[in-house]
Amino acid sequence: MTIKAETAKRGRRRGPAVPDPADDASLTDRAWRALEEEIVTLKIAPGSVVSEAGLSARLGLGRTPVREALQRLANEGLVQILPRRGIIVTEIDVAAQLRLLEVRREIERLLARSAAQRGDSTQRSRFGALADEMETAAKREDDTAFMRLDRAFNLLLLEAAANEFATAAMKVMNGLARRFWYVHYRLVADMPLAARLHAGVARAIAKGDAAAAATASDRLIDYIQDFSRKSIG
Repeated sequence: MTIKAETAKRGRRRGPAVPDPADDASLTDRAWRALEEEIVTLKIAPGSVVSEAGLSARLGLGRTPVREALQRLANEGLVQILPRRGIIVTEIDVAAQLRLLEVRREIERLLARSAAQRGDSTQRSRFGALADEMETAAKREDDTAFMRLDRAFNLLLLEAAANEFATAAMKVMNGLARRFWYVHYRLVADMPLAARLHAGVARAIAKGDAAAAATASDRLIDYIQDFSRKSIG
């Protein structure tokens, strides 16, 4: 038998293909996006006890990506994983939100400035598109679109800023901040204004203007702090 024939024969005898780790990563991201949105928008309420099996059935995904998504959500402060007791969606704490904003102001200003300086042309183009979409959501007062755009903005900001330490800190804060917003915004917030302020940060980053991005970030946090204080009353 020739070498070529033997090689072909071995190819026919080859066992099942090795799973591509990227497939698992994709499923984990899908599980995380779905669960994060359900927790942030209170479809899974604070204090709820959930299980891997129940969430797996709910999402139509395997236990492994759901388990990995839950670990990510635990790192972000949205769930607590308690051995032999289950998985609990964390409660909302107004005082903690105000302390979070003290830290978020400094880190988000750094991220906005860094993203404007380091973002490549593709990322800047994406920021420009996000700014347009945020302004459209503001005009339509579309809160669901705004929440999804806000998550996209947060992820792109971390990507473009390229600072792993700031990224680690913000990942702990983003989901908690988004959920706090969703709980209270109908009573005391101005969603169109919030969307326009986010668009202002995105627009400055798209232009590569680091100083304007930092200033726009401070304006956004000023508004969010004011909103958070009003929610206490």
